[in-house]
Amino acid sequence: MVKIAPSILSADFGRMAEDVKKIEKGKADWLHIDVMDGHFVPNITFGPRMVKAIRKSTKLFLDVHLMISNPLKYAEVFTEAGADLITFHIEAERNPEAVIREIRRLGVKCGVSINPATPLFEIESIIDKVDLILFMSVNPGFSGQKFMPAVLDKVKAAKKIIDSRNLNVDFEIDGGINLSNAVEAVGSGINILVAGSSIFGESNVCEAIRKFRETVSLI
Repeated sequence: MVKIAPSILSADFGRMAEDVKKIEKGKADWLHIDVMDGHFVPNITFGPRMVKAIRKSTKLFLDVHLMISNPLKYAEVFTEAGADLITFHIEAERNPEAVIREIRRLGVKCGVSINPATPLFEIESIIDKVDLILFMSVNPGFSGQKFMPAVLDKVKAAKKIIDSRNLNVDFEIDGGINLSNAVEAVGSGINILVAGSSIFGESNVCEAIRKFRETVSLI
């Protein structure tokens, strides 16, 4: 079943607890949390204290996406804050296996993210060591960007590798996801959809989640 993971980057930060409750009521599967440091990406969002506050307000699976430099240094604090999954960027780490080992040691799931311009071979050697691959379908840093359909070719290529090795790895996509491109993304092999503006930008968040689920359930 395809999972819907609303991104709180598009939520109202002044009413975060309320917005989290809305997506919980809408029966979202995961909650996607983009952590940005102003260094690896040109934007700054929030840190472990926000994750900890969100953890107190929901039982949803917390999908923490570290869009930061030196993810190895911060994996533990985000785990302690309540992350269920920590995803780091292959572009931010010269020794990805060390990050994976640390996240495993902390007892949470591990994901690796790959930017639109980064070739797939950069993660081929660690595909069998992670629980999830997050394909960025925009250049990371800001919400509301336009979806890059060419990324789906990379998803398809990765799916062939996963299938040939008989691996069980989730495929997540983040960036410009809406009802129009969700079907194509899932058809390419994606099973977790991160959606920000197309959910929180709607007047009825619960209805927006329902429409996503209804749309992809037909595939």
